[in-house]
Amino acid sequence: MRVSDFTYPLPESAIAQEPIEPRHDARLLDTSDLADHRFLDLPQLLNPGDLVVVNETRVRSARLVGVKPESGGSVELLILRPLPNGHWEALARPSRRLRPGTSIEFPGLTATVVKGPEEGLVVVALEAEDVEVAIEAAGALPLPPYFKGELPDTGRYQTMFARLTGSAAAPTAGLHFTDEVVRGLKSRGIEMATIDLHVGLDTFRPMTVDMIEDHRMHTEWCSVPEETVAAIERARDRGGAVVGIGTTVVRALESSVAPNGTITAGTRETDLFLRPGSRFRVVDRLVTNFHVPGSTLMVLVAAFMGDRWRDAYGYALTNDYRFLSFGDAMLATRHVS
Repeated sequence: MRVSDFTYPLPESAIAQEPIEPRHDARLLDTSDLADHRFLDLPQLLNPGDLVVVNETRVRSARLVGVKPESGGSVELLILRPLPNGHWEALARPSRRLRPGTSIEFPGLTATVVKGPEEGLVVVALEAEDVEVAIEAAGALPLPPYFKGELPDTGRYQTMFARLTGSAAAPTAGLHFTDEVVRGLKSRGIEMATIDLHVGLDTFRPMTVDMIEDHRMHTEWCSVPEETVAAIERARDRGGAVVGIGTTVVRALESSVAPNGTITAGTRETDLFLRPGSRFRVVDRLVTNFHVPGSTLMVLVAAFMGDRWRDAYGYALTNDYRFLSFGDAMLATRHVS
């Protein structure tokens, strides 16, 4: 299938440039009947016995701006993930002259290029007394490039569930949750569980191929706890739906399915690319924002919803929904062919 099959006209005016306050006042489109709601209404759109699964990842202050001592040139690194050998993968800009051995100085932190550049990616060794602490001190949150507004505070780009630092972007569907929404879910008899998926490069990088089958997914680290597997089993036993809050939850849960169909707890690296024809064996319903045209996230939503995604996106555009990271959300049900 062509990447162009998953595009749509997105006017600049539809891209949200400020977050809604309070968070749960964001709009929520029920795609089953194209009905308008607020996110605060989510508990009433789900059923007692359902299970809501959220991503508890925390966004790292991963955007670092430093200087090459030998030339004085400025370099920006977007730290993506630690590698097993103690090195780190990063997206560099500009990357053309970053050869192995090149040093980049940041406040309290030194990066030395070990490998690359390849398509803008480099592998670096980071030197500091405590690397994670140094990154947080020297870096800034990597807000999406299409967001031109200002945030009241950096916490607005973290979900209320954010606990484990490791993402280069927020799991944006979770940004709409508040204590009121959580209380509403609990009072309606809806259970909650967590996964952790560290959001990586494919959130930023567009597909540069013509056919989606030729796109190579970037690897992301994820973890599905034993408690979450048990919660899924309980939901299944009582006839409840598994509701994934965001595409990251879908990828983590669907990556945890063993060949025999059972869900396995544990940590893993996943490069799962969910696209039309993929089987969804865990998640029944999906809460997600409106995504960039032609992105892997858009492909996942189309695979999950089937052709109804076009009706939902067309309705949202016509009715002034706000798109992308700080925009509104929709609730979709898995398409069954």
